Amino acid sequence: MGAGKLFIALVQMNCKLGDKQENMRKALKRLEEVGGKVDIVCFPEFFTTGYNLDLIGDKFYHLAEPIPGETTDKIGKIARDYNLIVIGAIPERDVVEGVLYNTAFIIDEDGEVIGKYRKTHLYPSEHKYFRAGNKLPVFNTRICKLGVAICYDHAFPEVFRILALKGAQIVFIPISEPRGFEHLQNLRTRARAQDNQIFVASVNHVGAEGDVMYCGESIIAGPRGEIIAQASSNKEEILIAEVDLDQILRERKREPTLRSRRPEIYGDLCKL
Repeated sequence: MGAGKLFIALVQMNCKLGDKQENMRKALKRLEEVGGKVDIVCFPEFFTTGYNLDLIGDKFYHLAEPIPGETTDKIGKIARDYNLIVIGAIPERDVVEGVLYNTAFIIDEDGEVIGKYRKTHLYPSEHKYFRAGNKLPVFNTRICKLGVAICYDHAFPEVFRILALKGAQIVFIPISEPRGFEHLQNLRTRARAQDNQIFVASVNHVGAEGDVMYCGESIIAGPRGEIIAQASSNKEEILIAEVDLDQILRERKREPTLRSRRPEIYGDLCKL
């Protein structure tokens, strides 16, 4: 398990709906800005396309792309140049199955896609376009073990418990949270971190897509559920924070909740 301090950056974006070229131009510029300053960068859910399902509609079938693909190739080049780990969620088109997934890619410091996570808990309106994933992977990098959840996934504590038990030290959550749901983003990010004594980082959109206004407030929470850093509610910004992975072990020694688990009495979770 990686130890020591590292810097993470959350890129809170105002995405231009359906304009992959403009959104990618902005994303690549942000990577250039943080290159050499941080270790891991995470973008919001559907940062290349915007999220508003009602307005994008069937255009998702044209906007989706394979992973690896054009987006990960462009990001991978900068990741390699600056020795960055980069995470972001985009509409993925599975070239074998011919279906769409809401998928996060993970690019390592060599610029290679080392894996992907397909959103396992689709928001009800997403079922019209996307298929749910069924795996909860943890990704081993040179500096840490990380997991990914996507937006609505943060409502399901089981996801984060499994990732923590698999060794994840940081879980990144690309999200598209509209105004009126700020309290859920804040509360769940902090709760999932404290529940599992890990770091959790949620990165959101800002600005409007039609009549949907996003609430920003990207947040990084520590193993005690404390807020390490939080972005504004109404502007684009890059939220950067230092995290100390050794804090995980210190907190687990102080209160060994994972060690105190009793899985033999939790069977009803899978029955009820």
